[in-house]
Amino acid sequence: MSETTAIRTAGTLAVAALCWGFAAWWLSRTSVPALHLSGLDQHAYFTPDEIRRSSRFGRGQDLIWVGSTIATLVALALLAWRLPSRVPSMGLGRIGSAIVVGMVLLTMLWAVRLPFDLTELWWEHHWGLGPFGVWAWLNTQWGTLASEVVSAMVVIVVLVGLAGRFRYWWAIASAIFVGVAALFAFTSGWLNAAGTHPLHNPGLAADVRRFEGAEHVPGTPVTVQDVSSWTNQANAFTSGFGPSAHVVLWNTLLSGRFSRGEVDAVIAHELGHVRSRHVIKAIGWSALVIVPTLWVLSLALRSRGGLGRPESLPYAFLILAVLALLAAPIQNFVSRRYEAEADWRSLNATRDPASMTRLFQSFQRTSLEQPNPGLLDYLWLENHPTLMQRIAMARRFRERNRISDRSRGATGSP
Repeated sequence: MSETTAIRTAGTLAVAALCWGFAAWWLSRTSVPALHLSGLDQHAYFTPDEIRRSSRFGRGQDLIWVGSTIATLVALALLAWRLPSRVPSMGLGRIGSAIVVGMVLLTMLWAVRLPFDLTELWWEHHWGLGPFGVWAWLNTQWGTLASEVVSAMVVIVVLVGLAGRFRYWWAIASAIFVGVAALFAFTSGWLNAAGTHPLHNPGLAADVRRFEGAEHVPGTPVTVQDVSSWTNQANAFTSGFGPSAHVVLWNTLLSGRFSRGEVDAVIAHELGHVRSRHVIKAIGWSALVIVPTLWVLSLALRSRGGLGRPESLPYAFLILAVLALLAAPIQNFVSRRYEAEADWRSLNATRDPASMTRLFQSFQRTSLEQPNPGLLDYLWLENHPTLMQRIAMARRFRERNRISDRSRGATGSP
């Protein structure tokens, strides 16, 4: 490489890095004011027994995750060592061989992770978080697994096909994948709402309409999904954007364990995601992740003939697994910022910090979340603020707005 070419390349990379940094800064902005969210004593909100239980449960989850991660990396390393030499003898052509190699990789990954997934299911049952219903759990996995396999095979065919024909295949593939991600994010609002049913509680339905007005997202459907056959934990999620935006509540949230005010806090939180356009921002983040990831992948595989050769797929899977592991703390940091913004919008919509505080205390009991998880857990596994950070936000909101601890929505059944 000549000196002029090297300077031009360095300049291009510097400009690209600046653009990436600006886009990341813009996407990470939220409406949450500067708040001091540390310093609260967890023993003021949770009993010693609750703290011990959640700590023991969390340590078990951490061990399962570490074991699954190590097993996955080891399996991929072994496949990268043994599988490439067998590809030429397949005689199926570039795309045909890529499909077979991809199926082998996906099957092995599923087999390696299955014992850890089942162990996690048993661990949750052991701590009273749900039945050890293996078949019910598997039935919920098959549809997702099938769609993931089909999606992965399409991705493999596209990547191998483009890499075999174009020098800058990573740029073309990035544009295609971001477009597909946007399409899936849009349609997921309707797909994830399939099989759900409307809220039957007139009071909660009225609260939804009130919060939709406060969040400026009128007409956003809020429905209920039945999950009690495989878990006792409570949750809710938002999917889709624009006309497809939906909020889905798990029926375990409406089982009577949570007060009306606590359920209201969850509903307003999810509608806060809709107002903040977090799904659209997630698409922006997918672009910021996909482009450099595929560029790094193209550089890493150059000495092995590039991704256009099916023999390179095991190495590609291993590299992507390592990159995903390294990027997880950054992705969780962004997710925590968005979740904190949804909490802040919920507080502004409900004006009920007392119920929000009780909600997070309830989450410790119903999901055994750790109030203050360890550093490993916080960096790699926590995509929400800690319970103590969320309680601290409710307290700061009350202090800033001088709201009494007595709350109009703190009692009653959802």
